[in-house]
Amino acid sequence: MSAEQHDVGVSQVAAAIAEPARTKILCSLMDGHARTSTELASIAQVSTSTASAHLARLKELALVRLHVQGRHRYYSLADQQVAQALEALMVIGQNAAPTFTSRTPDRLQFARTCYDHMAGTLAVLLHDRLLETGWLLVTEPQSYRLSASGEAGFQQLGIEVSELSALRRRFACPCLDWSMRRPHLGGALGAALLATALQRRWLTQDLDSRALALTATGRKEFGRRFAIELPAQRLPASGETRQTARRALASPGP
Repeated sequence: MSAEQHDVGVSQVAAAIAEPARTKILCSLMDGHARTSTELASIAQVSTSTASAHLARLKELALVRLHVQGRHRYYSLADQQVAQALEALMVIGQNAAPTFTSRTPDRLQFARTCYDHMAGTLAVLLHDRLLETGWLLVTEPQSYRLSASGEAGFQQLGIEVSELSALRRRFACPCLDWSMRRPHLGGALGAALLATALQRRWLTQDLDSRALALTATGRKEFGRRFAIELPAQRLPASGETRQTARRALASPGP
């Protein structure tokens, strides 16, 4: 690709993301869930036909991917690079403000998904603790490796470090958290840690947003295993409580 073609490509992608409805669509897909055009239209507060036009443009620029299952058509982010670019833009957008004041809703700021790994206050505290204890070692500015104690600790959690190292993606890296403006743990190791926390019910995932909720077991285990003091998480409103209870009853036990 020539320099001129590269410049045009960047301009097209920037223009596509700059449209407010498209921004809402892309950010809503950052929890890793695929959604229909009707769902995305509601999220972006546009008509279904307008959402379809936006999605066609995003697909054309390889920002979203279409999944067809029978009569159903779902959209997801094209890949992790798109999610990382959106997170970076969120940070830059906040840096442009004269003073930084997080406007992230409490539930999202405490814990949420960042594509396939954990973000928010909980994730930043955990990232810092992994560095403090020497489990994570910095190998270069944007890359980590595990120490012997770190590898043993993750093995105790049931995470096969050797399998993660063999994947065709970065093993472990800092990912700048847009609500905290400090890094959390990304890469294959970050994704495996989130998957383990969800499997062990330390965290529960909201089905229709990026929010993660810390369970009583999770608060105990994060404190016991990583020695981090967690701030209190905002209690959900009564409607959220009923919704969460319905989901818990519908979910299989551990």
